[in-house]
Amino acid sequence: MPPVPPQKELPNYVDSIWCAYSVSVLAAWNSEFVTYPLDLVKTRLQIQGEIANKKDAKLVKAPHRGMFRTTLGIIREEGVPKLWQGVSAALFRHMIYSGTRIVSYITFKERVFKKSKKDVFPIWQSAICGVSAGAFAQFIASPTDLLKVQLQMEGKRRLMGLPPRVTGLYDAFNKIVKTSGYRGLWKGSIPNVQRAALVNLGDLTTYDTAKRFILRNTSLEDNHFCHLLASACAGLVAATLGTPADVVKTRVMNQPLDENGRGVIYKGSIDCLVSTIKNEGAIALYKGFFPIWLRMAPWSLTFWISYEEILKTLGAKQF
Repeated sequence: MPPVPPQKELPNYVDSIWCAYSVSVLAAWNSEFVTYPLDLVKTRLQIQGEIANKKDAKLVKAPHRGMFRTTLGIIREEGVPKLWQGVSAALFRHMIYSGTRIVSYITFKERVFKKSKKDVFPIWQSAICGVSAGAFAQFIASPTDLLKVQLQMEGKRRLMGLPPRVTGLYDAFNKIVKTSGYRGLWKGSIPNVQRAALVNLGDLTTYDTAKRFILRNTSLEDNHFCHLLASACAGLVAATLGTPADVVKTRVMNQPLDENGRGVIYKGSIDCLVSTIKNEGAIALYKGFFPIWLRMAPWSLTFWISYEEILKTLGAKQF
């Protein structure tokens, strides 16, 4: 019998970049849907007290509420389904943002930087990877964040007797392009990118560093409990670093535009930062911190456990 030719080794698709991209999007969708109401409440809290807004004076005069009163108010005045208003834009955002940030971090880590020895990755290199991956991913996905913020505020506008600005995702997209052109889709992108860089410094870098530290210095294995501890650290650091930039981003994106497509309240992110501190004090930069942290902790936990478990099920190497 003739010798059997050696079979070609099939490519390992589960360890490919596209597999990591797809898995990260699925994990992010799961986390986003579960924790989205907290993001909506956070946005409402950050817009509350925006005394510079003269055009929408009724919004300015709205009573101040805390996190729990805001949540109950949405349920009573708008209905439970409104807690997920704008979730379509959020899920669309993660199709771009989450996949890009994970793939970018992995690429920077494995191809730009090299580990000095097994399972050791210097924190300064991890920080550069996290900041770069977050900034790059958010710049690409910034238009979807703009659409999400505008959709999230529509319920409150209607309650205040103001006419709706947009009726849905597609309508919001068309009106922004018509008013400001395609460049208008990147309104608020600078504070958005700054926030994403800080959040991913907290999330990606902290999770990666904390997980490696736990595995090296404890008897814990690479399991759910290890992922829980690392993601809890990641959520707290991400919320602490990202909240001020998140407040600025939300206010810049939510402001109305003039006929030339320019913001009528703030000239830019620096002007928004200065105005917020001047009018409301520096503490206003941490408006919505509690719901942000409450959201980031379970979001990070849900995302990383989902991500790692899907990779494990597929037989791919874990993060």
